Amino acid sequence: MSSLCDISVQYIKGVGPVRKKLFSQLGIETVEDLLYFFPRRYEDRRHLVSISQLKIGEWNTVTGKVLATGGRHSWYTKKRVYEIVVADEKGRLTCVWFNQPYLEHYFKIGLNVVLHGKGEVYKNRLQMVAPEYEIIDEPQDKDHLSMGRIVPIYSLTKGMTQRYLRKIIKNCLDRYCNQLADLLPVPLRNKYRLYNIRRSINSLHFPQAFEEQEEAIRRISFEEFFFFQISVILRRMSIVTRDGIAHRIDEELMEQFIHAFPFTLTTAQKKVIREIGVDMAKRAPMLRLLQGDVGSGKTLVALFGCVVAYHNGYQSALMAPTEVLAQQHFENIKELLKGFEELRIKGLKCDSNPQFLKSFNPNSVLLTSSLSKKERENVLSDIRQGNAHLIIGTHALLSEQVTFKNLSFVVIDEQHKFGVRQRALLSDKGTQKGMHPDILIMTATPIPRTLCMTLYGDLDTSLLNEMPKGRGKTTTKLYTLEETETVYGQVRQLVQAGQQAYVVYPIIEESETLDLKAAKAMFKHFETEEFKDFRLGLVHGQMKRSDVERLMTKFKNKEIDILVATTILEVGVDVPNANVMVVEHAERFGLSQLHQLRGRIGRGESDAVCFLIADPMTEDAKARLKAILSTNDGFKIAESDLLIRGPGQYFGRHQHGLNELRVANPVKQIDLLELARKEAIELVNKDPRLEQGFNTTIRQVIQQRYPQYLEMVEAG
Repeated sequence: MSSLCDISVQYIKGVGPVRKKLFSQLGIETVEDLLYFFPRRYEDRRHLVSISQLKIGEWNTVTGKVLATGGRHSWYTKKRVYEIVVADEKGRLTCVWFNQPYLEHYFKIGLNVVLHGKGEVYKNRLQMVAPEYEIIDEPQDKDHLSMGRIVPIYSLTKGMTQRYLRKIIKNCLDRYCNQLADLLPVPLRNKYRLYNIRRSINSLHFPQAFEEQEEAIRRISFEEFFFFQISVILRRMSIVTRDGIAHRIDEELMEQFIHAFPFTLTTAQKKVIREIGVDMAKRAPMLRLLQGDVGSGKTLVALFGCVVAYHNGYQSALMAPTEVLAQQHFENIKELLKGFEELRIKGLKCDSNPQFLKSFNPNSVLLTSSLSKKERENVLSDIRQGNAHLIIGTHALLSEQVTFKNLSFVVIDEQHKFGVRQRALLSDKGTQKGMHPDILIMTATPIPRTLCMTLYGDLDTSLLNEMPKGRGKTTTKLYTLEETETVYGQVRQLVQAGQQAYVVYPIIEESETLDLKAAKAMFKHFETEEFKDFRLGLVHGQMKRSDVERLMTKFKNKEIDILVATTILEVGVDVPNANVMVVEHAERFGLSQLHQLRGRIGRGESDAVCFLIADPMTEDAKARLKAILSTNDGFKIAESDLLIRGPGQYFGRHQHGLNELRVANPVKQIDLLELARKEAIELVNKDPRLEQGFNTTIRQVIQQRYPQYLEMVEAG
């Protein structure tokens, strides 16, 4: 293993202890960190086009001299506008930035600049809106890293320039690159014609040709896929060899459950219930991922596992990421159990005798951090003594104070909001030493096959890809800020016709730094102006849970016509009569957020409409809005979200596994991923403990990159 991870970045020529703080802000602490801090894109500055050759509607890189600078306010939005005029020998270009007055300190008349942006024509002049820029104040022959070549463009922090960072990285490569140890076995590199690590790192930072850069990406990506797949496969092997609980279950029990509701389950629900039943009957513990869009009936399917656990004399637990969602699960399950009781009283006759219904009376409890001390002690006592059969809660379930008497089935909702270790902690609270509970992981964020293979290769997967019958159709419409009054007018008409509406905002209170409408201010405006004839409510994340619940109950009981809210609505809200939604500043929301919000309407039989009001300024924002308008299919939305954001951001920084994919992209490199997975499987099958030859080095890599996975393997 390389020792470059032990050398501080401050010892690189040109850094030192003061500038080291700048690198820390980028997550760069060591020489190895800097060598693996790859460019986010490249600019071909070998033959720059002149301004007169700039292609309209396409991304261009041009260079020129600043002729003029100035600031003003736009007449319709009152935004601060900063402009510069740049010229070369053959043309002029205007560049425009909004709400960035600090640029006045950067651009001075006479400076040479490089600009990268999309060309457009505005009022008969060539223009770029918010282009990326770099000031070049040295002749080209003195700046061989920034001009006349393929130039790397890095993510920066305040106080750091591209030219400075390129110089430091070049110094680092010259001094340390030859000390890099190649971690891929030579036979594997030869088999797939992969660069060695030194050539790859050099070519990723300063490629001589784009083909060279692509080969370097291929090599680093293969390595990242290979090592992560080994860790996932080791984890999978450790699970299937553990002792679990073989629940007593048969076809009759499944049929009784499927028919024990006053509505018909979807074909997908029935299929997944059978998959869970087969798994829970095995001695090895179940580890299954259940994917299903908003409203597809995941909670009902999860309840089947709880029924099986209770039927066999064990406890079950459901963990949700927020109190709102935990409360919603608790209420939904109580409703489902109430349905059981009503059917029992009526003496429902199924295809077979529903004997289990006559004795099915589990005690369900809710455990969250907001419980009073006495309430919490009572719940903990019931869990410990086995008087609580179905325990629903948040991260509070992971507390050392929570001791189960005989836990045999665990449901983890919205898995991407929990880390791998948290999943393991709840699993370790099993029935007794050496026996591991069955685990069902649920997500309403559909995960494309590529990420399933990458991140959840240790799980079996189930899919709820059908919606219950009788649901209305949801239509999504996009409007500009100038058309806001038109949207409000349509909302008035729909509410007057008996519908209920949500109006959603990205922030709670107005901010000096954000030019956005806020929930509190708009609620007051609606009360006195826009919707003064209707009954209004306001909910947001800073309110007490009891106040939120009270208002949501009033809304559900049709005592509120229009509910103004923030993204607290994203989960845990089910109001069948609410079929109208307005999302203001929709460009500020993530694609998954927009889809989750939209899933709150159209829950009943009536058709629904979602109005998006947006002013998208970035390409990503435009892509998100295009995607949400094109489909209601959560899996297509997820694919688009991955392409827009990339896998590293899809699940958030805390999701172990994706952080280590610095270059590899499972969406765009599926063929390479499958090759790496095939080689990883072959290696682990031959040497499961990685004890032979070069495999010991591979084991050290796994320990360094994925310590949580290896810890769980060794513990298992």
